[in-house]
Amino acid sequence: YKVAVCDQVEDARDAKGIVRREVVRVITPGTVIDEGMIDSSRARYLMAVAMDAASGEAGFAFLDITTGEFFVTAWPKDQVKGAVQSEIVRHRPAECLVHHDLPADITRMVSESGVVVTCTEDELASPESAGGYLAGHFRVAGLEGFGIAAMPAVVKAAAMVLRYAKETQRLDLSHVQKIAFRQTRDTCLIDSITLRNLEILEGIRGRPSDPTLFSLLDLTVTPLGSRFLRGMLSAPLLSVPAITRRLDAVEFFATRSSVRLAVRDLLHEAADISRIGGRIACGNAGPRDLLALARTLSLIPALKSTLADPDLPGELAGACADLVDEDWVVPLIESAIADDPPATARNGGVIRQGYDRTLDELRQHAVSGKEWIALLQQREREKTGIKSLKVGYNAVFGYYIEVTKPNIPLVPASYERKQTTSSGERYTLPELKEQEALIATAEDRLGSRERELFLGLVGKLAPAVPALQSVAGGIAVLDGMAGLAEAAVRYHYTRPVIDDSSVILIREGRHPVVEPGMAGGFVPNDTLLSGSSDQVLIITGANMAGKSTYMRAVALTVVMAQAGSFVPAAHARIGVVDRIFSRVGAFDDLASGQSTFMVEMLELANILNNVTNKSLVILDEIGRGTSTLDGYCIARAVLEYLHGKTSSGPRTLFATHFHELVPAGEELKRVRTYHFAVKDTGDEVIFLRKLIPGATDRSYGIHVASLAGVPQRAIIRASALMEEYMRGDTPGRGRVQRYTQMLLVDTPPSIDHPVLSELKRLDPDTLTPREALEVLYSLHDKATGTRENEE
Repeated sequence: YKVAVCDQVEDARDAKGIVRREVVRVITPGTVIDEGMIDSSRARYLMAVAMDAASGEAGFAFLDITTGEFFVTAWPKDQVKGAVQSEIVRHRPAECLVHHDLPADITRMVSESGVVVTCTEDELASPESAGGYLAGHFRVAGLEGFGIAAMPAVVKAAAMVLRYAKETQRLDLSHVQKIAFRQTRDTCLIDSITLRNLEILEGIRGRPSDPTLFSLLDLTVTPLGSRFLRGMLSAPLLSVPAITRRLDAVEFFATRSSVRLAVRDLLHEAADISRIGGRIACGNAGPRDLLALARTLSLIPALKSTLADPDLPGELAGACADLVDEDWVVPLIESAIADDPPATARNGGVIRQGYDRTLDELRQHAVSGKEWIALLQQREREKTGIKSLKVGYNAVFGYYIEVTKPNIPLVPASYERKQTTSSGERYTLPELKEQEALIATAEDRLGSRERELFLGLVGKLAPAVPALQSVAGGIAVLDGMAGLAEAAVRYHYTRPVIDDSSVILIREGRHPVVEPGMAGGFVPNDTLLSGSSDQVLIITGANMAGKSTYMRAVALTVVMAQAGSFVPAAHARIGVVDRIFSRVGAFDDLASGQSTFMVEMLELANILNNVTNKSLVILDEIGRGTSTLDGYCIARAVLEYLHGKTSSGPRTLFATHFHELVPAGEELKRVRTYHFAVKDTGDEVIFLRKLIPGATDRSYGIHVASLAGVPQRAIIRASALMEEYMRGDTPGRGRVQRYTQMLLVDTPPSIDHPVLSELKRLDPDTLTPREALEVLYSLHDKATGTRENEE
């Protein structure tokens, strides 16, 4: 949608005919700046996508008009489709701009994600014109200082988004003062599928009420801090020093409760000055915005005093340095704005008494006129003897003298009839009309003067917007770090050790989101992953035993640690991972005609094509969407692919019900097998939720089906079939084997041959590799008569 806002642009008194109006701005999904129309906990991004025809590189630009935040990123040709999905899930733009020459599949992908797509003209299609437009806005000779001069797709996307924003707002957007280039190699890449599967920002079902990692950790007290935390979790860091700086800040607040509480109490009073600054720059701020700004800036001295500690960590010291004190702003606002102003400046009552002499005089004229009206009522009552006479006002007829029907005979001849009502008559007097004109003129001038003063005040504050953006950044960091410290204390988290090794070591790890809802307590588990030794953990066990929860817990612990948060474990050592992949759960993509298995294979292909030795991979039941044999072969091949032939590989958690994969733990040197313990008493199955070394060959699927409420008749039948299968005489099995053999052998063997009879009785699915070899030798001996000859 697009909404055009039209305003009157000339004084009605000066107009000849219809008062002239003009479109002053156009509101689109990505250019909304009005406070009541946007979510304070999310940035409101306008996004643009562009591609370089020569290299195939894609450029992405994101602009939040409400705050002035402007950043870009670039992705190589072979990762563009995944990048589109990931960037949209990570930043949730409200609108995306595309050129008409963008590949149709990219445009369709954006549209299907729920983002409004807007096609733009190609005036800035060339890198030269786009670069010139950006340089003109930022008043620089070139874009080298922003690090994007040699990136045509990025420059094109940035110019698209900035031009569109300026054209719709009819403003120069002076608060957009820089472009930040975010390199993909600076952060851990989490694709859209993994963000969904791990429920980092949104629940897997897409419901706002679903618990997520963000909703759990968001104990911030300001919108600034909440948005900062969202960014931390969606883009964990790769730099060990940068992560350590954040952890130092969290530890400072966690170990100094009085300081943390004092800072959080102060920040409770802080407003969203980043967006207030944006509205000031756009000329759209209201009186209450300015008071909230003054109140927030007044907190700066107390915040700095509270944090005046010689041991203050670098991250917090940097945040305090951002709290620049524009000491002229608060006195100006407090001297100009009334204590309890209305929401807008349209109807007066905004400017404080004493701020402007002309305004004070106009107010006095208006008050004097109304006092004269009150005196007129008293005088006319005494003069006419009509005690019920009253002077009133409405917007249509103006001021009038109202007399009830019984008193009409007492009305003097000097009264001029103005209106008849059901209860009487309304009159006016020449002197009342004269006074009404004086009051109307005074109130009109009063309103104009007050609006003029308020707009002038907003204009005076505009130069302070860059400083306000700096203060907003400092508050965001303080609130984000204090909120994470509050979570660490509340949920009993511990500080992780971060390094560049290939080790992930977690002692007594818990799932951060699941744990708070566990009435009986969460069973913790240990994890050891190492790219050079314990690289792949094959995890077997019963359905409902906790495999998926455990794997997600490990991944979320890594996300939290690299974001700079304490983690739900007794101890954790995290070797930084560059990407996190997950293949968990099953979803049909019916809209695009893709089955569950096809979706699974597409996600698997993305993982195998982009994984590196520093990645973390979570795979849950690969191959379950097809036949048992196909599924096993795919799972085994994927396992071998990830293990590779080098001395190290991606750290991988591999949950499966293919128990035939267990021997891989002996054949592949960096593969280990684990399972979740189950207590089976015969009458009852108890899931212990504990991960222990070794494998298991039971999944307890029938038991889980019973718990789910599957009719007992079906459960009994399933149990009977299972018993038959375990005895090797499942009905129909022999026929399938005979048919397969007929396809492989030209001449049917004699049905009386003892070797064939024994083959029919065998169930190869129940044999271990060693047993299979022994059977093979035995059958060979019988077929050739070797053993008989030896005897």
